[in-house]
Amino acid sequence: MPFKYYFYHLTAKRFNRSIWQLPLIINSTQYLDTLKQNLYQLCHAYIDKCIEANLQTIADAQKASNDDTKSSAGDKYETGRAMMQQEKDRGMAQLNEANKQKVFLNSIATNTCHTKAETGSLIFTDKGNFYLAISAGVLRFQGVEYVAVSPASPIGMKLKGLAEGQNFSLNGKVFQINKII
Repeated sequence: MPFKYYFYHLTAKRFNRSIWQLPLIINSTQYLDTLKQNLYQLCHAYIDKCIEANLQTIADAQKASNDDTKSSAGDKYETGRAMMQQEKDRGMAQLNEANKQKVFLNSIATNTCHTKAETGSLIFTDKGNFYLAISAGVLRFQGVEYVAVSPASPIGMKLKGLAEGQNFSLNGKVFQINKII
């Protein structure tokens, strides 16, 4: 199915309009800006959720470590404290990584359109839609799925620098880029 028809069809469902009424909606820079802004906000929500979960993990490990009382079985006490410390260290490492991703995400401009795939681009292919920002998995906006991928991921590295109409292959599948925003 040609990209234009596919995109019009999805957007018609989204706006509950006839497919012939859509060129004004789709060609509107306001619509495209809104789409990218919403995906950007969904990425921020994902990072915030990760940060909150890691802070809770650290707090729980600290509380468990503090609540652990010394018993006559000294080795059991030491083992429990060591496990809580490992859990706390793991949470700190994940929190540090989430904070790095948040800093990276804050550096992305959402109000620019791209002719080649680069950080901040929204890429439509024949096999899916990709938002090149951070690895946040599948994001859903108005009933359409977009996969948020990092530029450092395997698919992100394949996408970077490609233009509309070009192909790339990953895991034996060939993807054709239909549109880059």
